[in-house]
Amino acid sequence: MIRVRVGCILAAVVLLNGCTVHRPLPIEPASVPLPPSYAEQEGVSRPAVVDEWWRSFDDPELNGLVQEAFAANLEIDQAAARLEQAASVLGVTRAGQWPTLNLRGESRRETSPGFLGEDSGTSHRLSLAAGFELDLWRKLASRAKAARLDLEASRENVRTIYLTLSAQIADLYFLAIEQRAQLALADRNIAAYADTLERVENRYREGVVPALDVYQSRQNLAGARARRPEFSNRLAQTEHALSVLLGRYPGRDPGGEIADLPAAPEQFPAGIPSELLARRPDVKASFLRVKASDARIAAAIADRFPSLNLLGNYGHQSTAFSTGDIVGTFWNVALDLAQPVFDAGRRAAEVDRTRAVFRENLAAYHQAVLTAFREVEDALAANRSTEERIARLEEREKASRAALRLALDRYLQGLSDYLPVLTAQGLQFDAESQLLAARRQLIADRISLARALGGEWMDEKI
Repeated sequence: MIRVRVGCILAAVVLLNGCTVHRPLPIEPASVPLPPSYAEQEGVSRPAVVDEWWRSFDDPELNGLVQEAFAANLEIDQAAARLEQAASVLGVTRAGQWPTLNLRGESRRETSPGFLGEDSGTSHRLSLAAGFELDLWRKLASRAKAARLDLEASRENVRTIYLTLSAQIADLYFLAIEQRAQLALADRNIAAYADTLERVENRYREGVVPALDVYQSRQNLAGARARRPEFSNRLAQTEHALSVLLGRYPGRDPGGEIADLPAAPEQFPAGIPSELLARRPDVKASFLRVKASDARIAAAIADRFPSLNLLGNYGHQSTAFSTGDIVGTFWNVALDLAQPVFDAGRRAAEVDRTRAVFRENLAAYHQAVLTAFREVEDALAANRSTEERIARLEEREKASRAALRLALDRYLQGLSDYLPVLTAQGLQFDAESQLLAARRQLIADRISLARALGGEWMDEKI
């Protein structure tokens, strides 16, 4: 009869094993359908292909810096260590689904009273103890699933860092080139203003122009010289930031002495919105964290149900008494059933907590999706507006250069005073400087679009 009952219990255990007490919650990227196309996209959409996008600049120096950053950047090292931690946590969690086996040994000397006096003896005990928790409600499986999803999310975080780092390196590299170009422009203007000042001073000594023209020319030269340290400081800070991203102490000239901005490559195709969720590693990491929190809800609910453990022990024992030796093997098998009855609401509170974490992560996932779409839309709008701005600035720079040439000629011929020259020189310097900044901004907008679109090239880096 006892064997029949035990058999029934084991059969019930087999049937219950693998049962779940929680149905996975639905996870949608947003409460409304994804848009069919980007609002800021013009023309027919093409598939988004921006793998290793920085190579489109055809700059060996930039390619080398990106590869150096991938090998030496400390944020990547930190992310890789976090990935290893997540893998270890998964290993620890999965171990809970397997039986435990422990080897135990004991040796002792004891004395006990007897009818014939004290009886002394030495005993030795060696046993093998096993334990196994039957995962009736998939509590252990849910914990392992959550750990596996955390590992996948950590892997996506590493991909995100690779994507962000490549954009930061390229952005700082071209910003440094722009600042060098701004310095070269400032030096050319300083030389031009110095030449103009010399001409004005000669005319003053000849009594052709008043002293006011000399002071105004000196003022123009001093203003141009005053702007130069600003560009020098920006260049130093940019190179310092670039050095740190490369894993170096802050230094100068990590990108060489290039001072000519390249032409911006063609705008990267944005593709269609439905592709974005699969290309953005930060969005995928957020989605995986939602799924992990859902698995933890299942584990917390299952923890409120009975737990069943199989325990076993097998070993050899030897005891030597003065009256004789006792030697033999021993074994036992136990079925341990535990049902939580009173825990002051701890398990129920844990279920509520995991559900709140799920809602938080779900909201964060929705926010990540919206942010990803905003970044793409912003980058598309910025690329278009910067291209338009460059066209207008080129017209302005051409007109200001012609105005300066005419104003200087008229002044040297005595047909006008110095004020038009003073104004034209300032406008010319400002127009050239803004045009340089706008051309670099267009490159930055291309980089922002590439980063916003994500990609799959990061997979081979992990």
